[in-house]
Amino acid sequence: MNNGPATSYEIAREFPLDFGEPRFEVADVFREYGDDYRATHTLSPEQSKAMTAIEKCRTTALGGHVDQCDHCGHTEISYNSCRNRNCPKCRGSQRTAWVDARELELLPIQYFHIVFTLPHVLIPLARYNLQILYGLLFKIAAETPALTHDLARDVRPRRGTTL
Repeated sequence: MNNGPATSYEIAREFPLDFGEPRFEVADVFREYGDDYRATHTLSPEQSKAMTAIEKCRTTALGGHVDQCDHCGHTEISYNSCRNRNCPKCRGSQRTAWVDARELELLPIQYFHIVFTLPHVLIPLARYNLQILYGLLFKIAAETPALTHDLARDVRPRRGTTL
């Protein structure tokens, strides 16, 4: 018996969530409001590609195929998926499997989640320079062990801590 913190798999097994079928999917919202959103917001190329892929996922736009039962002749039409890593329909189960696999790699210790928030004026710059920005954030975090030690020791979240 494991006396350490429960993993998300153990919690999900013990307390399964069943919300039933969702009334709307992300793709439905994108198809309905995507053009209006694009007209009023600037998307990065990656965001635009993901949004378009999700809109087209499992529709005639990506083609499809017909499956037929060898015994009774029942046929079903299935539309091809976009296979975009951001698509909740295509990658949901893969994401869950990936998280579960990563969870098995964790040490049996308590972990802390620290969030670094950027000033609002830097967000447009960060959107187009993610690799550089993340590199700088991790470099700064690594160079400030006293700060991260203090944050980790204080279990309550602190508001407004600035590096």
